[in-house]
Amino acid sequence: MIYMLLLFSITGNEVLTKVDSVMNAPKDREAKLITIVIDSKGKKKERETLLYQKGDWKLIRFLSPASDRGVGFLSLSEDQMYIYMPAFNRIRRIASHVKKQSFMDTDFSYDELGSSSYKEDWNAVIEKEDSSTFYLKLTPKPGNDSDYDVIKMIVKKPHFLIEKIEFYKKGTLKKVLTMENYKKINGFWTATTIKMVNVSKNHQTIMKMEEIKFNQGLPDDIFSKRNLKRY
Repeated sequence: MIYMLLLFSITGNEVLTKVDSVMNAPKDREAKLITIVIDSKGKKKERETLLYQKGDWKLIRFLSPASDRGVGFLSLSEDQMYIYMPAFNRIRRIASHVKKQSFMDTDFSYDELGSSSYKEDWNAVIEKEDSSTFYLKLTPKPGNDSDYDVIKMIVKKPHFLIEKIEFYKKGTLKKVLTMENYKKINGFWTATTIKMVNVSKNHQTIMKMEEIKFNQGLPDDIFSKRNLKRY
């Protein structure tokens, strides 16, 4: 009864804070990602990458196919993102105007891939609620230069897990993100399948997480430009 009363009085921003807390509960994580990009004709391209994350820091390193092997992406903050291309043997900082562009031909932008929090940049209200779900509407806070002016988020009770996110621009649905196959690993809830659909391009990207590990004590120097070039 007490739990139900607390849920009844919760605000949209409080739900969003709890969502962020669940997503960022581990001190660090590492996983293998199988990424499948499917174009409008149904043609598939598969990649294998390694993901390392510690707080807001993320490092993604490509293992296959051979043409992408060694490519690395490092995100330290919204303003510090870097990509390493072995073919040119150089690290390039991602410029502000590039952050909204596609990352390696996937349906995720650099911004979307680097983001690990919503509460800092968005205000949320509860549009409706039932016994199992919160339906949130998010609008950007001042200073948020997102490509989207509205985000609609479906959050499942009681663990505050994101099920679906719809991204809108000027009233038009642009992308849909779904988070599926949640598993509790070492006490932490994590979606093991993440799908982003670009509605206008009829194009989608599916990420499957394997070999997930939490709280391994990842050293800070993993998340450095020097390490970005190592493979």
